[in-house]
Amino acid sequence: MSTHVLRCDGAPVPIALAALPTTQTAAIPDPAVIDELLPVLAADSLPRLIVLGEDAALAAVLTHLMRTERLHVEIGYVPVEKTYAARAYQTGTGNAAAKRAIGGSAVETPLVRDDTGKVLAGRAVITGIGGERLEGEAYVDDTLLFSGDVTAMLVSPCLEPPGVRAAVRRRFRKRRWVEGRAAQLGTPGAIVTRDGVRTDRPVPRSSFYRHHEPWLLVR
Repeated sequence: MSTHVLRCDGAPVPIALAALPTTQTAAIPDPAVIDELLPVLAADSLPRLIVLGEDAALAAVLTHLMRTERLHVEIGYVPVEKTYAARAYQTGTGNAAAKRAIGGSAVETPLVRDDTGKVLAGRAVITGIGGERLEGEAYVDDTLLFSGDVTAMLVSPCLEPPGVRAAVRRRFRKRRWVEGRAAQLGTPGAIVTRDGVRTDRPVPRSSFYRHHEPWLLVR
């Protein structure tokens, strides 16, 4: 097995990863950096890439593998601190996550993407323009999530099928998650923040859904 570490934004290296070959990159890896690693990994029948960084880094790697049809590469995720993706995929953090990324087995896991062709690793937060309340109507498969206005809409991946879950953020009320294959929103205007990265322009609709191929998560 060929294993390589992608260290994002100078993240502290857990002891378990110290002896592995490592490539330094930005907080959100450039596709060119990932492309440089793929030929090295391709020389092995069981290539494994360990992403050491935040949810946005994992999302960028998965997006590139999806777009280049390389989802056969096994992916270990090592966040320094607990993130939404760490919770969703139960990876752990720090050295515990590193040991799992090295010694664990790859499991087919639903890959969640949006209508712009980008993967969601941890959580998307959808609000109205300027942080105002979100107006519109949203469904998870055939189930109405909300109609009218809410503080925000939240979307996260699931560890197992159907793949996507969504909820609305309301004051003083318990959050109720609805699971399905797709979560879709129609709105006069919304801002989407995906894995901590905010979109530049308002959108009239947003969809997150399970890709037809899974990714290989090492757990």
